[in-house]
Amino acid sequence: MNTQQHEEPGNIREHAAAGVPAAVWSREDILNKSRELADLISSSEEVRVFQQAERQIQGHERIQFLISAIKKKQKEIVAFEAMKNAKMAAMIEAEMQEFQEELDGIPIVGDYQQGQVEINDLLQMVVSAIHSTVSEKIAVEKGADTPPSSCG
Repeated sequence: MNTQQHEEPGNIREHAAAGVPAAVWSREDILNKSRELADLISSSEEVRVFQQAERQIQGHERIQFLISAIKKKQKEIVAFEAMKNAKMAAMIEAEMQEFQEELDGIPIVGDYQQGQVEINDLLQMVVSAIHSTVSEKIAVEKGADTPPSSCG
């Protein structure tokens, strides 16, 4: 494993409560715990629902056609803008917008997009919780109520 002191979280709490310094975790230990957390997130309900919507989208011919058509129109717009042909670019953009509106009107697409939002929210919540916890621990260990305003 590693040569640094390593204890399970329950023991860390017991020692910290008794005034004994907490264990020192190596980067490898932290990465292993982060992989465990990633596994938990990957098996969450949010991810399951998202993956189901993703499979349905991949197997839906009309959705795949619309996605391809939108990508093609985007490339055409870039080309016409590069040729300084604003009229053609605007016409193609209108066509692309029609495809986009049709795509947005398909319920499973909304489910897929909502799934992306929910997974992103979950990840942001985890990052925020880690950030807050680490910030609190650093402030407590240094005896500070608030972080310093500058490092200089």
